[in-house]
Amino acid sequence: MPKISVLNMDGQAIEEIELNEELFDVEINEHAVYLVVKNILANRRQGTHSAKTRAEVRGGGRKPWRQKGTGRARQGSIRSPQWRGGGIVFAKKPRDYSYTTPKKVRRLALKSVLTSKVKENELIIVDDFKLDEAKTKNFVKVLDNIKAKKKALVVLPGNDESLRRASNNIANVKTTMAENINVYDILKYDSLVITKDALRVIEEVFN
Repeated sequence: MPKISVLNMDGQAIEEIELNEELFDVEINEHAVYLVVKNILANRRQGTHSAKTRAEVRGGGRKPWRQKGTGRARQGSIRSPQWRGGGIVFAKKPRDYSYTTPKKVRRLALKSVLTSKVKENELIIVDDFKLDEAKTKNFVKVLDNIKAKKKALVVLPGNDESLRRASNNIANVKTTMAENINVYDILKYDSLVITKDALRVIEEVFN
């Protein structure tokens, strides 16, 4: 069972805890991670693209020249796809790209990326994350104290408006609730900062 030190906001180790081996010490399945990341990115696509077919482009009702005797190739409309300003052959239309991945695959992928964070020493457990004032400089100071990397995902047990406002102006730093963590965000950020309370929520929800 993997062990990790718990830090306070000054960056000092105050205790050592054991991580749940079913979440943080599994065999990493890269294919499951790939499938889930692909699914997340597909679900985020707006799908609002829209191009016009030759039937939808304005104009082109008259035949540009007679069928025979001009020496040129026969043409029926100046809005045919081969013409500049013509329609698109297989025009893209608004569509929904979202689909679902099996729950077991999603769980396996999440456990895989959590395990990878432990093995790469990119997981930081903080005893508590409360600021006296909701100021960006205070948030940055805490991240510096715990030696979080520039790109950091801070996981909280619930919605904390003051912390969210304090982190809004910091580039490459994101706060999220424990129940909302996903594979893509964990991979995107170099440091994964989790409070002790958030860790308990993750173990209850995803174990």
